[in-house]
Amino acid sequence: MDIEKLIKEMTLEEKAGLCSGADFWHTKSVERLGIPAFMVSDGPHGLRKQDLTDNTMGFNDSIKAVCFPCGCATASSFNRKMMYQLGDILGNECQAEDVSVILGPAVNIKRSPLCGRNFEYYSEDPYLAGEMAANQIKGVQSHHVGTSIKHFFANNQEYRRMSSSSNMDERTAREMYMPAFENAVKNAKPWTVMCSYNRINGVYAAENKKYLTDVLRKEWGFDGFVVSDWGAINSRVRDLVAGCDLEMPASNGRNDAKIVAAVQNGELPMEVLDEAVRRILTVLNEYEQNRDKTAKFDRDADHERARKMAEECIVLLKNEDILPLNHDESIAFIGKFAKVPRFQGGGSSHINASKVESAYDYCADDNIKYADGYELTDDEIHEDLIEEAVNIAKSVDKAVLFVGLPDSYESEGFDRSHMGLPESHNELIRAVAGVNSNTVVVLHNGSPVEMPWIEEVKGVVETYLGGQAVGGATAKVLFGEVNPSGHLSETFPVKLEDNPSYLYYLGEGDQTEYREGVFVGYRYYDTKKMEVRFPFGHGLSYTTFTYSNLKIQRHGDLKHNLHTVSVDIKNTGLVAGKAVPQVYVAPPKGDAIRPIHELKGFEKVELAPGETKTVTFELDARSFAYYDMDIHNWYVEPGVYTIEVGESSRDIRCTCTVKPHYDYPKKIRITENTIVSDLLKIPEANKIIEEVLKAQDENLNGSADADCMGTSTADMMMAMLSYSPLRNFIGNTYDMGMEDYAKKLEALIEE
Repeated sequence: MDIEKLIKEMTLEEKAGLCSGADFWHTKSVERLGIPAFMVSDGPHGLRKQDLTDNTMGFNDSIKAVCFPCGCATASSFNRKMMYQLGDILGNECQAEDVSVILGPAVNIKRSPLCGRNFEYYSEDPYLAGEMAANQIKGVQSHHVGTSIKHFFANNQEYRRMSSSSNMDERTAREMYMPAFENAVKNAKPWTVMCSYNRINGVYAAENKKYLTDVLRKEWGFDGFVVSDWGAINSRVRDLVAGCDLEMPASNGRNDAKIVAAVQNGELPMEVLDEAVRRILTVLNEYEQNRDKTAKFDRDADHERARKMAEECIVLLKNEDILPLNHDESIAFIGKFAKVPRFQGGGSSHINASKVESAYDYCADDNIKYADGYELTDDEIHEDLIEEAVNIAKSVDKAVLFVGLPDSYESEGFDRSHMGLPESHNELIRAVAGVNSNTVVVLHNGSPVEMPWIEEVKGVVETYLGGQAVGGATAKVLFGEVNPSGHLSETFPVKLEDNPSYLYYLGEGDQTEYREGVFVGYRYYDTKKMEVRFPFGHGLSYTTFTYSNLKIQRHGDLKHNLHTVSVDIKNTGLVAGKAVPQVYVAPPKGDAIRPIHELKGFEKVELAPGETKTVTFELDARSFAYYDMDIHNWYVEPGVYTIEVGESSRDIRCTCTVKPHYDYPKKIRITENTIVSDLLKIPEANKIIEEVLKAQDENLNGSADADCMGTSTADMMMAMLSYSPLRNFIGNTYDMGMEDYAKKLEALIEE
């Protein structure tokens, strides 16, 4: 495809038409020039390709496909290789079904446990989210199928999502809500980016030139096309100028006509339209030139792969010598999720699963007793179901309760109103634990839940929404066929009110203030030393690991030097297992208000009993930096940083220190109101001030008042002086007769 030749031959109307969909899932073709349409499909965790025998606004049933674990689960794997494998499978499925772009992954930060779409998102931590996304994107695009990383950006609630403005300062945006996108764009190069519905500081994401063009394209180097979320276009011409290339779905020609008129009346330069067309054709050409008609969608094989992935994701939250289960024990599975597991969320990512595997069916040969415990269709406590469950629990050695959040509790389109389980589930747990002290709770949920019964049970297993094969994976973990290795990608607070966004979440009308700033998730809880139910990064195993010999080495030049961290990890238990070492960087106490530590590295390493492996991590300048709004750039404060390595943000096993050196001087603009303590950080100002202070000290020591002045008074005067603005200091310098020094200080002031 000769793209430049095609652009020259296309009419204005054809160019405008190419910038919007033909229907819900296809772009327009230009048959006259041999430009085909291409199809996009939902699917961060499975292929949600619509059945095209009926095109009812895109809401008809999708084809049978394989539902893999959702983002809430896959991020808890802490496994980059698995994420690449997931992408690899999805890319092959897309080729088999002639889908050119799959809409995902979704990397928005989990600001609050209440967001209805949290099940689809990865983490409260942008580094983890970015690493997961980048590897999934690489896997998909290895098949010459595009991804559409979404939703760019600050889409952290469903409430009023098409009108609400996410209001935050630049540092909060840069440190929390943009890095996952930045990492993926720079390191995985997704073919497309999907902009979000919401406004960002008052400007709709689709028409936000600052972020779509200045940051995404010019700063990060994104060279694909930007597509609107479905129905996110606000003003078609403004959106196009801002950098939103493709409108989806179809507008039935209305917005195409606006583009044509804007070009004709000079409002829209033809160059802007041509560039959008060029980006869209480039993606189309990449797919068409690499079309693989031999690809096969093997649903049975992919189901088995989905189970393996679910095994990697399951998190063992609590285990008081009750797991793994023994096949010789009498066991009861209680709760309808044991037979009908909740394995995915609702909305645009909902997969028409090819098959669903329950834990009860997977254990059919184990003669496990069963009771419903609750109804799936309501939240009511049914005393007869509770009584049945209690009677069965009394008769077995161990009771395993399958509970969680029903479909009606979390979905795209609405947010949760609380962080609790249905009361019928809570009552079931309390009743069963009251008659059987060997009770295990298995959770099926897309985001954290409160656990008022936590002290009454001996074990808790978090499966999240683990895909269509979650039942088999759960059973294998429960019986020890698989050693659990998942770790939480988000903090579980004790109660909703503990969450840092609690007072501001959802906002007032269309204004949502991100007043907690960078203190999201563990950055808040750990800095405040607040009790949590389970910390970020937490995950137990059926074996134990020790950490030792932590080292850090610097290499490279002053501007680009890297730090290599290495640590020895040993499996000190009796079974093979996978450790998840996490590297946190703790900054020195400086001028910036910063979290106590931040995740900057992780790995997943498999170890046989008694085996030791050395694991290494690379830390670059960004690992130590914060975003300084004065210089509009990343800045590494001088000082000693602590490198922490552990099993969670609260389980730090070993530490070391380093004093990074980066040639990134921070220029402070000197005004007449710059205070003395800040001036002392600037070499040219420091020298003059030190000489003035020395002269003042000599005058004071020679005065009659010197002997009358106590130490505390002297300290007070120095403190007052350090906070004194330059204008006052200059005046005092003149008063002392030091005119030459006063003029030197005046010369430092910038207009």
